[in-house]
Amino acid sequence: MKRREFITLLGGAVAWPVAARAQRSVMPVIGLLDGRSSDAMAGRLAGFRQGLKEIGFAEGENVRIVYRWAENQLDRLPELAADLVRQQPAVIFAAGGQAPALAAKAATTTIPVVFLVGEDPARLGLVSNLARPTGNLTGFNLFINELEAKRLDYCISWCPALFALPSSSTPPTCHKPMLHYGKLRRRLGPSACKPTFSRPTQRVRSSRSQQRSDRSDPMLYSWVPRPFLNVRRVQLAQLAAFHRLPATYALREAAEAGGLLSYGTSIVDAYRQSAIYVGRILKGAKPADLPVMQASKFKLVINLSTARLLALTVPPTLLALADEVIE
Repeated sequence: MKRREFITLLGGAVAWPVAARAQRSVMPVIGLLDGRSSDAMAGRLAGFRQGLKEIGFAEGENVRIVYRWAENQLDRLPELAADLVRQQPAVIFAAGGQAPALAAKAATTTIPVVFLVGEDPARLGLVSNLARPTGNLTGFNLFINELEAKRLDYCISWCPALFALPSSSTPPTCHKPMLHYGKLRRRLGPSACKPTFSRPTQRVRSSRSQQRSDRSDPMLYSWVPRPFLNVRRVQLAQLAAFHRLPATYALREAAEAGGLLSYGTSIVDAYRQSAIYVGRILKGAKPADLPVMQASKFKLVINLSTARLLALTVPPTLLALADEVIE
């Protein structure tokens, strides 16, 4: 081998690791902002990574994800969002409801943000137009709050009275369910009420005591997901079943864990679809070119084993409407 060729080859061998390190250093970054903790989020994150894979990205290979969890302390979200912005990610995924989405919106007007919320993002002030969002935000609406009235409708004829239980000390922000509560209260009388709570174990037990002392008829509890409770969904479903409390839920995960009934969309698939939007932005799409996705497939799931445990007979008409019956 000639001396000049040898030197050229040697120089290329030395330069290759440097080029490889430089390529890794420019790997695009996704900032993930969530108000909850990472506990019990494995299934949803798997859906998110699946969506990224479908559009050509794999964590640790050609994209990096920086996670910021508020550990259920929502007042930390603005600080965490600002920290993510300092990391200069290519896009931020704000999951877990309106609080992370609003924190991300306040933290940046330039970095694209993909949100995942449970109600109308235009009403929340995240976007001005669902079909063609302005600014740097787009995302996915799960229709969790909007479907609360539908879940209650399914159960009015099932239980002789309704006990509507929002999932945090802050009432649902969606107006339609709140109006529906008012109609139900007029229809069912004073037995239909809607307390708030912050400690699920304490409130489930105290509410059970209230049911025993106030009336002998079963009452229905309706759980509207909030970040504080999402990671406790299995605990809530098991507590409700243990204390013989009929309860409905927005997510199938709760019915699978022992909840009586759920009606809503697939949360794992919502994470998958959100990841596809994130991937499209990484490939150059602008949020304004990506219409806000809206959940369109909703499933009614009934846990027949829980119904038997609660000594409840599921009306045949309701069973006929169910997309899935858990024996």
